[in-house]
Amino acid sequence: MAPMTAVGEEMHALVERLYPLCRSITGDGVRATLEIVGEYVPLQVHEVPTGTQVLDWTVPQEWNIRDAYIADSTGRRVVDFAASSLHVLGYSVPVSATMPLAELREHLHTLPEHPAWVPYRTSYYKPEWGFCLAQETLDALPDGDYEVRIDSTLADGHLTYAEHVVPGQVPDEVIVSCHVCHPSLANDNLAGIAVATFLARALARETPYYTYRFIYAPGTIGAITWLARNAERIDRVKHGLVLACAGDRGRLTYKQSRRGDAEIDRVLRHVLSVSERPHRVTEFTPYGYDERQYCSPGFDLGVGSLSRTPYAGYPEYHTSADNPAFVSPDAMADTLAVCREAFSVLDRDRRYVNLSPYGEPQLGRRGLYDALGGRSDTRQAQLAMLWVLSMSDGGTGLLDVAERSGLPFDAVATAADALRDAGLIKA
Repeated sequence: MAPMTAVGEEMHALVERLYPLCRSITGDGVRATLEIVGEYVPLQVHEVPTGTQVLDWTVPQEWNIRDAYIADSTGRRVVDFAASSLHVLGYSVPVSATMPLAELREHLHTLPEHPAWVPYRTSYYKPEWGFCLAQETLDALPDGDYEVRIDSTLADGHLTYAEHVVPGQVPDEVIVSCHVCHPSLANDNLAGIAVATFLARALARETPYYTYRFIYAPGTIGAITWLARNAERIDRVKHGLVLACAGDRGRLTYKQSRRGDAEIDRVLRHVLSVSERPHRVTEFTPYGYDERQYCSPGFDLGVGSLSRTPYAGYPEYHTSADNPAFVSPDAMADTLAVCREAFSVLDRDRRYVNLSPYGEPQLGRRGLYDALGGRSDTRQAQLAMLWVLSMSDGGTGLLDVAERSGLPFDAVATAADALRDAGLIKA
């Protein structure tokens, strides 16, 4: 794999490329996003028609927008969708009118506490129209009439989502999910899309134990649609991770699954702890990203969420300040590294049986001690072998051994490989 600094720059370039696109829960912006992602990893794109019942929800009408602006009496565009997709209330119905500023104000959204920033606002399931702009722009508008134009369509169409599958040695699956519905917001969630995509590329160069399914879907309704369409095979999903807010400079945050003791929870706690990265682990709450759909009681999947600063935890959240300059190549590379470390643990965690359980087997005559000679970590490697032999009772996994011994998982798994090759343990 390329150095992490180079990978971070590549992911940042993808964020910059996707940033101008106007995404929503449906529409051509989602398709354009997936088309670009498809240049990096092959995608199976799904189109689900408007009106389709998905669990307790219904696929909505498709929204597309071509242009939108507010123009003053001279024809100058004082707010222009072409400058930023955030300028229009998401899912705005079409409008073409001239009205006084006093009337127009009822449809304007600003952030008085951050007067230079443009907020992100939507109205998915209630017919509405509006514009988002900087408070300082609004403050500078004189009274008078303004031309208001939103060239959009809201009509029967489709909800679009995509999947990429990295085949594994077994059909049991790990799902990695990210949302593709936000417009020009770099951390939430273009960074998550970029990390997921480069994680998929990295896994494809290996031969993973599990099959990894990457899901690129609109938030909430997209995950619900995926669950509804895959309910009959959901028992294949053994682990899962939602990626969001993956590129800011804050410390890593892992939000545990609803279960709290799912293997993915234990793995992330272990990886973050032994890495000594600044981090925090939080309990599950039924608010956030799509982990709440995957963890809903009827499915109760072992799916956690990895981010840096969590949703709504930074002032730039859902504003124009969440731009490509806000996300860091190094932070995205670090998030990617944690994902790779975690999935390496998932893939290598096994339960073994000691084939020589009566007393300690002689490791020297099997060449196991000799193989360690001269290594800087010889004592750790010897300890790892002894711990694996001691704990290989058929019911204790390697992650259990790592946690109990305090040794790094990689050292434990490497010891297990050597003992297995020597015929001393078997899975």
